[in-house]
Amino acid sequence: MSDAVRVLIINEPSDLGAAFRATLEHAPALRTVGEEELEEPGSTCVILAFSPEIGPAALAALRERAPQARILVAFQAADAAEIGRLAAAGADAFVARCAPPRDICAAILALARGLPLHEGDAEVPAPEAVVAESLGLTPREAEVLRFLSAGFSNKEVARRLTVSVRTVETHRLNLRRKTKTGRLKDLVQLARQIGLAPVLEGEARPLRRLAHEAHGAVPH
Repeated sequence: MSDAVRVLIINEPSDLGAAFRATLEHAPALRTVGEEELEEPGSTCVILAFSPEIGPAALAALRERAPQARILVAFQAADAAEIGRLAAAGADAFVARCAPPRDICAAILALARGLPLHEGDAEVPAPEAVVAESLGLTPREAEVLRFLSAGFSNKEVARRLTVSVRTVETHRLNLRRKTKTGRLKDLVQLARQIGLAPVLEGEARPLRRLAHEAHGAVPH
């Protein structure tokens, strides 16, 4: 019996492109399956669903049908409220559907292995930059979100990023506006759902790679 992770694709968009399917089907650690194999015993099964093609109600029905499967939702555009509804319906993790096919495959593997999405494959770039950009977040806003999810105060974030407290407050205000939530609890949950790992103690300048990969410089 193959140990490859089974992948069931739900409501695949017609505009996804052949490159994604080819990359997925040629990945030795993955094996695409049909719905008839969803409930069969075997290796871990990851369901890849697409939003907005799938809504919370359909996702909840899918979760009830396959409680042991992992569900990865690839979203086109979403805010914290929509991601929260999909998570409540049964989604385990999220990835931007505009991410490169290899990044999505890495996210599938990470989810199957119970790892944070950015630790799926050391050879594949982490997809959190694409996810954050799809939510409309700048690299610095994503960086601040990581600090917040780790429990840092505005003053502590400012000290570690070498910026003013007012600058951090502005970033928090932008996070609230872009994610359409004003509650810190929701922001922390959002960070977890989109694979932004919290800052570890002693991590001086997190997400430096995000800043390098961003289009253009982001002012403090």
